[in-house]
Amino acid sequence: MWSHLPFDLLANIFSFLPPDSLARARTACRYWLTCATSYPLSTAASMVRHHQAWFVALPTRSHGLRCYLHNPNADSWHELSLQFQPEPTRPVATIGSLILSRPADSTALQLAICNPLTKEFRYLPQLEIARTNPAVGVVNLGPTQHSPFLHFRVYVAGGMSAAPRGAATYVPTVEVYDSEDDAWRIAGPMPVEFAVRLTVWTPNESVYSEGVLYWMTSARAYSIMGFEIKSNKWQELSVHMADKLEFAALAQLEGRLALVGGRSGGGGACVWELDERHVWSLKEKMPAELGRRILGGRASWAATKCARGDGALCLYRDLGSGMAVWREVGERGRREWFWVEGCCSIKGKQVQNLPVKGVLIHPNLARAFFKQR
Repeated sequence: MWSHLPFDLLANIFSFLPPDSLARARTACRYWLTCATSYPLSTAASMVRHHQAWFVALPTRSHGLRCYLHNPNADSWHELSLQFQPEPTRPVATIGSLILSRPADSTALQLAICNPLTKEFRYLPQLEIARTNPAVGVVNLGPTQHSPFLHFRVYVAGGMSAAPRGAATYVPTVEVYDSEDDAWRIAGPMPVEFAVRLTVWTPNESVYSEGVLYWMTSARAYSIMGFEIKSNKWQELSVHMADKLEFAALAQLEGRLALVGGRSGGGGACVWELDERHVWSLKEKMPAELGRRILGGRASWAATKCARGDGALCLYRDLGSGMAVWREVGERGRREWFWVEGCCSIKGKQVQNLPVKGVLIHPNLARAFFKQR
């Protein structure tokens, strides 16, 4: 009976399976393999609703082409080879089930997208202007009505570019890549002072909320740079308790801009939300016990990192240190804190503790969710 189920019905059943179970289902027969690797985007969207996002940790230095994944359904870690990539990369953002990344060992920007589970990888075209260390932001527009591919835009702001006589200069423009066109274009100018601050003080994490791309400056006291996409206007926002935070990151919660940070002087970690008046209000406090486990006996939050996506926040330090996760449970948007042990061993084999950069994705085993050129 199972081998004669209609394709769309079987695809809907597969949408309820976690990715590891779906991988096993693909080995049952050729029909199941075809269905599991080519189900429609609507089924992929159902998987997002049914399952939690996985944490993907990529080494920040050249420790071979591999990454580590945490499966929240089974609370287990897996090692995954990235030998299909031509070079080590560092994640910049996520686009659905895809990872947008840049070379790990180069400051010159060359972006690529990949699906680590299907081993698909491609570079995006070269930018109109060669840039070093610009800020990168992503807007995920989802699948289009007439296309099976994800539609997204990538914005690149600031950076440095070569100038005459061997000098270098800040680039006061914004470029945008549209996946439908597979091409870059200059979106418009930007104030030079914003270009300088985004280049020198801003890491490559962005948050998109209500038509604005936001970046957090990495220099204390923190501040936020905002780019309104439709008007091409720039703005600067203050950060709550900016002079007292040792670690700060941006997130999006239910469409609103949120701030997560750890306070100096032994203070804990909190989540604040920005309201319509551009006023920060306290949203959540991390339990003191989880804060102590994250710090690991240290007195500073400075080395803490944050992965966010699917309404969840993961605070971590390195591969083996463990994570404090804040995510929705059940219905009505209720959230709880959880502790996830770090990746110290996989199937009884010890794993070296590494500095990593983590992202949250919904693993997808369907191939070609982005256009191959």
